[in-house]
Amino acid sequence: MSNSEEPTRDEPKKIRRATVRAESIVIVNTGDGKGKSTAAFGTMLRAVARGWDVGVVQFMKSGKWKVGEEKVGVTLGVDWLKGGDGFSWESEDLDASEKLAVSTWRVAKSAIEHGEHQLIILDEITYPMRWGWIDTDDVVSSVRDRPRHVNIIATGRGAPQKLTDIADTVTEMVNVRHAFDQGIKARRGIDF
Repeated sequence: MSNSEEPTRDEPKKIRRATVRAESIVIVNTGDGKGKSTAAFGTMLRAVARGWDVGVVQFMKSGKWKVGEEKVGVTLGVDWLKGGDGFSWESEDLDASEKLAVSTWRVAKSAIEHGEHQLIILDEITYPMRWGWIDTDDVVSSVRDRPRHVNIIATGRGAPQKLTDIADTVTEMVNVRHAFDQGIKARRGIDF
């Protein structure tokens, strides 16, 4: 193995044996590729199957959106809040979009602090953080100082460095090719 941590193409990655059992972890799914929220909702299903209390807070989806993961999650007892107004970059009233994000963060922060859930998914939280609508330092301190049993998954493109710095697992989804870029509309059952 070379001196660097990363293996070269011809060298296997050195595997370390896990030695610590954490009471909770923080996961950040970021990057320009598809699958950030999908991966979070897969973990949601695992958590529900283990009897965990789960909460999902969506920062971009509005109450008008009918998404499959919400339908299944609510049926399984997941607490679900959609606090956005759709794709905010298409919003006709960015001030209203910002107010929604601030209000949604207050609810998410309270859920984290109260510790009623063993898993909280902060879906697409990176956007209002990047746009300065919610304070990154506040999000980071709330996630870092959460009750010890609360696991957090944060999703969205361009996760702020301060957020990735406190995460136990950071996955960057890479866009190699996306159907949307080829003019193909999002499909029920695949994309929502």
